[in-house]
Amino acid sequence: MSLIVGLGNIGSRFEGTRHNIGFELADKLARELSVSFRTDGGPFLIAEGSFKGKPVHIIKPTTLMNLSGRAVSSALALTGSRLEDCLVCYDDINLPPGKIRLRPSGSAGGHNGIQNIIDRMQSREFPRLRIGIGDDFSRGRQSDYVLGQFTSVQREEVDRALEDSVEAVFTFLRAGIDMAMNHHNS
Repeated sequence: MSLIVGLGNIGSRFEGTRHNIGFELADKLARELSVSFRTDGGPFLIAEGSFKGKPVHIIKPTTLMNLSGRAVSSALALTGSRLEDCLVCYDDINLPPGKIRLRPSGSAGGHNGIQNIIDRMQSREFPRLRIGIGDDFSRGRQSDYVLGQFTSVQREEVDRALEDSVEAVFTFLRAGIDMAMNHHNS
């Protein structure tokens, strides 16, 4: 059973921000699979569906980004998914807007939400889909940047990346992380 996690911050003030690109992907996947998000008592919104006959759960944590590990831990327990079947999708300032990268595991790379998942799960061994948001900010302004809106040019690049990301998630669901990396990492 697969679990797709889109990281972001809950609330209208965070909608459309760079840091919420994981939520945007989760919403797009839910539309593609014709499922809706609901609450289920855990610290997340969940949408349940299937892809190619296999059950899929998509979650959006309702914790703050920096506490995402709590939501992932609870969702794994609820769905019975294994950590290695959990694809975490999130923003990455180390990639230019519009670029995506899949990895089977690794460090947090400075992302507090990923670090919290690593800390909570006591493992770096989970697949990730990183969506580039760029790093066009001055020293000390990272928080303002990631919580800011995309420029019109970035929005176009990110919209294309979201389309690519949907295909990457479907490849992951169909054939696993290695095949997804082979087909979608450029």
